[in-house]
Amino acid sequence: MHTPQDSSLGRDVTYPSRYDAGLLFPIPRGAGRASLGIDEAALPFIGHDRWHAYELGWLDLRGKPCVGTATLQVPCTSPNLIESKSLKLYLNSLNAERFENAQAVRQRIAVDLSTCAGASVDVVLDLPPMQPYDARLECIDALDLDIDCYGPPDAGFLHADATDAAEEILTSHLLKSNCPVTNQPDWATLLIAYCGPRIEREGLLRYVASFRDHADFHEQCVERIYQDLQARCTPQWLSVEARYTRRGGLDINPWRASHGSSPLPPRRELRQ
Repeated sequence: MHTPQDSSLGRDVTYPSRYDAGLLFPIPRGAGRASLGIDEAALPFIGHDRWHAYELGWLDLRGKPCVGTATLQVPCTSPNLIESKSLKLYLNSLNAERFENAQAVRQRIAVDLSTCAGASVDVVLDLPPMQPYDARLECIDALDLDIDCYGPPDAGFLHADATDAAEEILTSHLLKSNCPVTNQPDWATLLIAYCGPRIEREGLLRYVASFRDHADFHEQCVERIYQDLQARCTPQWLSVEARYTRRGGLDINPWRASHGSSPLPPRRELRQ
């Protein structure tokens, strides 16, 4: 059966660890329209169902995490609507799947959603900008490297060059961890401002990726990152902020810094 009562809505579920298009749950539009006196053969309107997905992630062929946002448009003429919780579970099933590029991700999503809806679904995928909005920021996400550690967090990746002093702000959109209560994925943009020995970029990105399967609260993840950077890179001063995506209409942005520091100006990130 494909009624709302048969879906995962209102039920405890295990979040998927592998790609599974079978998680998508179609609900025929016919019964709901019949109750409104709408003839499906001659719809009195045009339209679509537009979704915006802010929690979309996957791996490239070398294991490096990637993130993006997607706009999904289901035509109202499709025989089925797509149940929302099943869509969320499906998108999160992509987290550990490897793809050649973002276009391959877009195509996979489009095919799977079109099959579920019974009509062609339009998918537009957008990637976070590698050129930050603030000239002071340097995004490290474009580094081309192999990654195979997704937890537990490994401070051993962190290194700094004591012969090269720096004062800079590094950012990454690739911070992901899991809620320790529900195991739901949490996504954030990480901002690290510091003065001291120059932090080695490749090691920092591997360290960020090592939170991917880690279960902890947002605030505690930020405090762990602050403590690990202090211990391994010995900056003169340090500021760590994580800007998390919304859940239930709330986004949290924990900030921890050396005494006397000021936070970066508040800003809603692309995925918030």
